[in-house]
Amino acid sequence: MTAPLIDPFARAITYLRVSVTDRCDFRCVYCMSENMTFLPKKELLTLEELDRMCSTFIDLGVEKLRITGGEPLVRKGIMTFFQAMSRHLERGALKELTLTTNGSQLERFAADLHAAGVRRVNISLDTLDEAKFAEITRWGRLPQVLRGIDAAQKAGLRVKINAVALKGFNEEELPAITEWCAARDMDLTWIEVMPMGDIGNEDRLGQYWSLKDVRAEYERAYTVTDLAERSGGPARYVQLQETGQKIGFITPLTHNFCESCNRVRLTCTGELFMCLGQEDNADLRAPLRDHPDSEEPLRDAIRNAIAHKPKGHDFDYSRQRTDGQMSRHMSHTGG
Repeated sequence: MTAPLIDPFARAITYLRVSVTDRCDFRCVYCMSENMTFLPKKELLTLEELDRMCSTFIDLGVEKLRITGGEPLVRKGIMTFFQAMSRHLERGALKELTLTTNGSQLERFAADLHAAGVRRVNISLDTLDEAKFAEITRWGRLPQVLRGIDAAQKAGLRVKINAVALKGFNEEELPAITEWCAARDMDLTWIEVMPMGDIGNEDRLGQYWSLKDVRAEYERAYTVTDLAERSGGPARYVQLQETGQKIGFITPLTHNFCESCNRVRLTCTGELFMCLGQEDNADLRAPLRDHPDSEEPLRDAIRNAIAHKPKGHDFDYSRQRTDGQMSRHMSHTGG
């Protein structure tokens, strides 16, 4: 009944990323269109349903839970969910509870997150320039995000900055962002822009800055050493000898990291995506709601979904077109 989740390629599924809302207080140009239509609230899993869903996954061997959005901290009452998940940390079934955030709400919630057992947060931040931040997010408020980072560190949360590599936008900021992170003892991970969703007039290929080129920039300025460590996600890490800091690279386009994939993604409506770069998904909301007094149908649906997890994704820019583009927005699946 509680045997671990193993996919058809002998990969143990121990990492669940959960989108708790498709809403966000920013409109980043690579993630959302400017005038987004959000899901009706009745379609979203309630916080109680999210608790039951995540608890079932944990009983089936999930050890790491990452909460995402949209922006997870704009969901009303979300701290009650984090507090509920802390019971799984206390009993040792869950090894890590964490989240990815844009940082806008951390000034309010950092201390409460730490109290609920969160020890690490990933903060999405692509530029330190206030005008460029307003351009990339469409809504701005960089000082609010920086205060959130201050609050997170003050609360005892380990902060990692996630920066999307964008050609012609933050190329020149690579040294400044790197040194800023080093000065604050924060790790930094660069992410290749992914072809997901209709983002209006934005040009995917125009945005794309290969992380091979990002690494080459580092090698011109620093002594770069490859690290063997893994964080449970897709990043590959190097260390900069001069600063001592860790730099991560998430490269779904120039390096296929699928061979070690241990994760699946649950949307705020209860769809389980076995792969970020494939459209196949399983409806877990129906067995959850149709059988309120039994976990067996939900467990069966989860196991059946994992049995259909593909070997890998189809993202590809090699032919100068956005092959493998997903029709859904990143905010729907969770970052």
